[in-house]
Amino acid sequence: MVHTLNKSVALEIHKKIFLIRETEEKIAREYGNQKMRCPVHLSIGQEAVPAVLSDFLNNQDFVVSTHRGHAHYIAKNGNLKKMIAEIYGKVTGCSKGNGGSMHLIDKSVGFYGTSAIVGNSIPIGVGLSFNLMKSKNKNLSVVYLGDGAVEEGSFYESLNLAAVKKLPTLFVCENNLYSVYSPLSVRQPKNRNIKKMVKSIGVDCLESDGNDIKKVFNSCKIGTNYVRNNRRPFFLLFNNYRWREHCGPNYDNNIGYRTEKEFKDWKKYDPLLISYQVLKKFKISDKVIKEIEKVQTSKIISAFKFAEKSKFPDKKQLMKNIYR
Repeated sequence: MVHTLNKSVALEIHKKIFLIRETEEKIAREYGNQKMRCPVHLSIGQEAVPAVLSDFLNNQDFVVSTHRGHAHYIAKNGNLKKMIAEIYGKVTGCSKGNGGSMHLIDKSVGFYGTSAIVGNSIPIGVGLSFNLMKSKNKNLSVVYLGDGAVEEGSFYESLNLAAVKKLPTLFVCENNLYSVYSPLSVRQPKNRNIKKMVKSIGVDCLESDGNDIKKVFNSCKIGTNYVRNNRRPFFLLFNNYRWREHCGPNYDNNIGYRTEKEFKDWKKYDPLLISYQVLKKFKISDKVIKEIEKVQTSKIISAFKFAEKSKFPDKKQLMKNIYR
């Protein structure tokens, strides 16, 4: 597939970045009203990777995600109304109100779920790619993970299996430097390098800036083409940064694990700002951009109204779909 970062593609990417950013900003603003009673892990500042990668995927490609999965769900065209309803705990949610923010699913677009357990979705994504290998088509399975997940046994087992069985799996690691409040320096050996470690297991890896639209685009093009054409796993390592606290709607630069200066330095590389710069280079007018953003904002308003008006699940449904 010939795929270039042209005017129309840049607009589609911007739509996704803006939709993800404004949806999560709305969640952050509304969270204090006590109507969303589940934890939320926001990915504000990390929108570029899923927004760009989604342009290389179709509904038959599988995606699995993490506890920080709103952006991945939205980028894969998951139903926004059902996502917000799920966060509100409503029966119209994508998990019938039973799962909350960390348990999102929309099989109609190939999004096979997020998980609250670090590293838990990795073997699921590899299992899905095993199914794709047996079907002998050109589709792939995307496994999103964070830097914290590379410390889990499931990561090594899954990566090893994908390498041995030659599975069409695209591993996408978003390294935002911290696992909760702990930097890499206190979690992993001093000389460990994620890229070298992945290659030593037998999986090719590409490391890139996770905020730069063009670099993310080129990396995603290489990764997806490799997996589709070679039917082998590939690992994309993106360096980016979350703006908000690990869990919750607030900023937390005051508690000591990171500095205000570090935050401000990373904020200069805001994916949304970079997206605007890309649009300007394609000479897309402010009027066109505003019209696009108006449509996306309308979707968000509609989704929250839908969630507010929806009903809570009946108590009789409490024990359904539960393994006992």
